[in-house]
Amino acid sequence: MQIHASTIGAIAGRAGVNVETIRYYQRIGLVREPTRPARGVRRYPPDTVERIRFIKRAQELGFALGEVAELLRLNDGVRCRDARGLASRKLALVEARIRDLTLVRRTLRQLIAECDAGGAPDCCPIIDSLSAAGPRRN
Repeated sequence: MQIHASTIGAIAGRAGVNVETIRYYQRIGLVREPTRPARGVRRYPPDTVERIRFIKRAQELGFALGEVAELLRLNDGVRCRDARGLASRKLALVEARIRDLTLVRRTLRQLIAECDAGGAPDCCPIIDSLSAAGPRRN
């Protein structure tokens, strides 16, 4: 089945996004806006759907739109090493975030356990912990 050029609404439906998402991607240069024919409606090429799906998948992996733009620029079949470098940097950030969230989880569990243990009726370990002077940031 051959798919022909489509309206923005049809493209949005097939890509699983709304029309405003496509318009935003156009404004920031991720998706090309086709010219409007005289007295007609813009028609988007079929590969627009795949481009939008690429953008959405990259976002799901945590890539910011600027990084997505870079990945799109690297999509020439010869710069896989550059794309790998971008993915490696993203992985390092994700791993650091996981370490931070693991520490937050451990601290919250400890505070909840202290609260569940009872203790003095006039103090709350959670509130006390949040009220305590923490490390100074410069």
